[in-house]
Amino acid sequence: MPRVPAGTVVRELASSIAIRELRIDDVCGAFTVMHQLRGHLDEEEFQRRVSSQRSIGYTLFGAFDRNGALLGLIGMRPVMTLSRGRHLHVDDLVVDERVRGNGLGKLLIEFAERWASDNSMQAVFLDSQQEVIGFYSTLGYERHSATLMRKRVIPEHF
Repeated sequence: MPRVPAGTVVRELASSIAIRELRIDDVCGAFTVMHQLRGHLDEEEFQRRVSSQRSIGYTLFGAFDRNGALLGLIGMRPVMTLSRGRHLHVDDLVVDERVRGNGLGKLLIEFAERWASDNSMQAVFLDSQQEVIGFYSTLGYERHSATLMRKRVIPEHF
């Protein structure tokens, strides 16, 4: 079987996919796909966090096929820091496991890159799970020199 150039799949896919911001009433229906990435969240907590994150600029976009089925999600937010300047941070990127490997992840990250460029941002940053670093590397992403550190604290008030 002849090999199809990688870009061909994405171009064909792009013509049949609509990426749009999820409305509040869409968020509930997005849980099934997001749960594949964020398995620690239940539906109620997912909705609560999306609602809360909207106040700091987080926007959740969905990739829909011609029939209106949700196939993937990308959640992102504009950020301004002294060290990185104005940039876009991709918090969440997930493609429904039933359609992975067809170029939809690339289409979603390209959407984020265009959004960042259109909004005068200098870069796109994201945190990656170890198993998908290769995917991001093929798209031109490099490991950042910053070391991520964390310390859990117990809030005084819930």
